[in-house]
Amino acid sequence: MRYLAIPLAAALLSACSSQDDNPSAATQSEAATEAIASPASDKTASPGPKTLTLEGLGGLRIGQPVPASSSFTAGDGQIGNGCETLSSPEWPGVYAIRTNGEVRRISVADGSGVKLIEGIGPGSTIEDVRAEFPSFREEPHKYTGPEGKYLTQPGDEPRLRFEINPDGKVSIIHVGVMPELGYVEGCA
Repeated sequence: MRYLAIPLAAALLSACSSQDDNPSAATQSEAATEAIASPASDKTASPGPKTLTLEGLGGLRIGQPVPASSSFTAGDGQIGNGCETLSSPEWPGVYAIRTNGEVRRISVADGSGVKLIEGIGPGSTIEDVRAEFPSFREEPHKYTGPEGKYLTQPGDEPRLRFEINPDGKVSIIHVGVMPELGYVEGCA
């Protein structure tokens, strides 16, 4: 811990001495303070490009249109009710649902390399999920229940939903808003 304190203290001093010149320095200082308070926790780390958050993933943001520069596109044979599933060759194992022009759900599966800031990703165990998110509602999976399950965050949107295989491992993590968050097969 002593080795972590020196660089973090230097970051704090640097941020404090330049706050007047750099408006983001206050934010950096707060992040450094949080890291000192909990140095062993990965949860204070900044989300990286392969980190799924309640806001989104990469350039995709829940509740916003897909950026023009994005490689995510709709597949052929979409339902045509204003809902589309999107994928990208740059993001294997990731797909999104867009309804009426807005991203409403982002899903990450095996092979995506995407995780939550808590370190949970496809392949994690149901015990890992329950330990991090004890208040999530549990219900049987439509196709693999009762052993397969959904664990869904209660409350306001956007929120998380985990699909758990009968072997107790996370198969897919979704972030989004209802009703799309609860869709079982693409746009349905």
